[in-house]
Amino acid sequence: MRAALALAALLLAAQAAAAQTPPALFAVTGVGAGDKLNVRAAPDAKAEVVGTLAPDATGVEVVGRDAGGEWGRINIGETSGWVALSHLAAGPDPWAEGALPDGLRCFGTEPFWSIWPEDKALRYSPADGAGKVLGLTAVLEGVPRPASRALVARGKVAGITAFVSPRECSDGMSDRVFGLGIDAVLEDGGAPRLLTGCCSIAP
Repeated sequence: MRAALALAALLLAAQAAAAQTPPALFAVTGVGAGDKLNVRAAPDAKAEVVGTLAPDATGVEVVGRDAGGEWGRINIGETSGWVALSHLAAGPDPWAEGALPDGLRCFGTEPFWSIWPEDKALRYSPADGAGKVLGLTAVLEGVPRPASRALVARGKVAGITAFVSPRECSDGMSDRVFGLGIDAVLEDGGAPRLLTGCCSIAP
């Protein structure tokens, strides 16, 4: 009876995990206190183990799923791997009702830059020079893509219009894979510049 209940709980966790739109945050479940959850190089129980998660790990960002919906792709260290969704419990939907995930941060390389929302502002930090804090004037939800957002921010002499959307994205500096990409137009007094990069919602 206990085994049947445990199996049912794992199946329910897997269904909830599969229902979330990547990227989303999860917590490890169904792993014993003295055990660890394996992260594998491919969505296969026989694939090489590239890392592990603690049995009480939270804030695990799943950036994609395999074709069968049984495995979730995550980043661990400087690489990415796969974990069984049956051992992940979904957290609150970070994209509910047009919201922006609390941990949303977008970035690019060559040159390095980052953009992240904070309160009612959008912060932009370039590789060199002073950063900018712009008033976030609009957040538009993508329809019918629930994890797509358009962010419009304006200051006295600068503005950013950014489009965040679900897609496989590489930072070009590691073997990590992200579930969100960003295209942003930066206007700061000179010619407009197009910034492209990746985003994460990991805490």
